[in-house]
Amino acid sequence: MTAKNTYEKVSFNLPTNLKKEVSKLKDELKVSLNSIYKTAIEEYVEKQELAKWEKGAKLASKNKKYLALCDELGETGGELYEY
Repeated sequence: MTAKNTYEKVSFNLPTNLKKEVSKLKDELKVSLNSIYKTAIEEYVEKQELAKWEKGAKLASKNKKYLALCDELGETGGELYEY
C-alpha cells in the first residue's frame, strides 16, 4: 500500500526580480509556478542532506578509533564474501 501525499499551502516572500525570472521560466517550460517551487525546494533539501552526510564522512575520516575499526572489520584476507 502506498502512502497518500498530503499537501499544505505555504506562502513566502520572494524578491520581485526573482519572481519575474521564475515567471519567464514557467512560460518557457510550460509548467506551473508550483512545480518550479516544489522542484527547487526538493533539490535544496536533497543538497542539504548530502552536505550533512559529507560532513559526517569527513569527521569520521579524521577519527582514529573509527578508522581502526574500519580496518579491523575490513580485513578479509583478500577474500570476497557474498550475502
